[in-house]
Amino acid sequence: MDCRKESNKTSCTCTYEPCPRKGVCCECVAYHRKNGEVPGCFFSQAGEASYDRSVRSFIKDQSR
Repeated sequence: MDCRKESNKTSCTCTYEPCPRKGVCCECVAYHRKNGEVPGCFFSQAGEASYDRSVRSFIKDQSR
């Protein structure tokens, strides 16, 4: 399967610009999963802006 990095970047809502995984969704999900976190694109805009990728923060964000 070919990675669609450039087209993924156009719809990526993560604002952490120095991220080397931006646009490579499979690497992003694997990275955050390994760290017990949730990728920024799963959060609301306000939740993503906090840069707190913890599961606790995700649950709080989705409860609003």
